Amino acid sequence: MLKQRVISACIMMLVFLLVLLVLPPIAFIAFVSLGMAIGAWEWSNLAGLGSRAKRYAYLALVLFATVLCGWYIDIDADFVPQNMANLQALFWVSLIWWGIALLWVQGYPSSSVLWGSIPARLLMGMLVLVPAWVGLFFIRAQEHGSWLVLLLVLAVAAADTGAYFAGKRFGRRRLAASVSPGKSWEGFAGGLMASIALAVVVGQFWAPDERLWILLLVAPTALVSVLGDLLESMVKRHRGVKDSGLILPGHGGVLDRVDGMTAAVPVFAFTLLVTGMHTSAAIG
Repeated sequence: MLKQRVISACIMMLVFLLVLLVLPPIAFIAFVSLGMAIGAWEWSNLAGLGSRAKRYAYLALVLFATVLCGWYIDIDADFVPQNMANLQALFWVSLIWWGIALLWVQGYPSSSVLWGSIPARLLMGMLVLVPAWVGLFFIRAQEHGSWLVLLLVLAVAAADTGAYFAGKRFGRRRLAASVSPGKSWEGFAGGLMASIALAVVVGQFWAPDERLWILLLVAPTALVSVLGDLLESMVKRHRGVKDSGLILPGHGGVLDRVDGMTAAVPVFAFTLLVTGMHTSAAIG
């Protein structure tokens, strides 16, 4: 099982780096869109939809929502958002949603009375997936968009890895016992320290004059990535399943691999936008 996980992880990493750093930008756009479509398919099951027809209908609805958001933020022919005011409004909606999600995770299982119905869980899926899709487009559209996306991924990975090792060594106090008993506050602190260490290293060697901005990008991104993980764990526990899908050998579904990213992307993108660190440069 471990060997299968390692092989799958290496393949996924190579494919991701190829799409992000080597292939034309359209390949990244297609890659992200495909991942979101698979995620929507998996979420339809987590939401409780049984028939394939209903799950396909939900997939079509999520794709329509992404097109609608693309129109709302005025994505041009180069897939660059042009309407920054509308983009900021969309991110505000996402941040408010994740604030509500935090309260629901903290209140589980009692909070399931508010979100446990199928329609509510379907709406949750759209709020999880669509802003992340928009945020990745915006991040990739920056002057150094490929490297910013890589920084985002590394921040989430550092938080996850640091939490795992710190939690395994020092974990005592449960972070959210009813949702994910394996997570601890000590692990959470370890993940935060690992992400801060990443920001310091990146700032020192990549952008010495922007070290503070790098920290402002990485720290909140790493913090909120934990919430994305916990939210999916909560929905899976409510649904009574271990994994969101079976498409990735040894890893489960796509959502099982990107759950932290779904919360991290809007925060990272919002920080870029409101601090003025973004540019109007097209992706390339």
